[in-house]
Amino acid sequence: MKEFVEYIVKNLVDNPDKVQINEIGGTHTLIIELRVDKADIGKIIGKRGKTINAVRTLLMSVASRNGMRVNLEILEEGAESAEAEEA
Repeated sequence: MKEFVEYIVKNLVDNPDKVQINEIGGTHTLIIELRVDKADIGKIIGKRGKTINAVRTLLMSVASRNGMRVNLEILEEGAESAEAEEA
């Protein structure tokens, strides 16, 4: 899943080298945290959230084939990841 998101996102942004993706796996749920350059956040979200919703729809489709649930989160600079909050 991580590679799938990485492929899509890196082709959407201007700074693909600044894309960071973190996967937090559970038994039936997968959380994917996405960080991009501040200038590229608008490109990932799109007008009225259409781009990010399309990516989330694709992810849900792939995940449902594998019997999993997936949640894609966009993290802003300075935001702690869910994994760091648990520690």
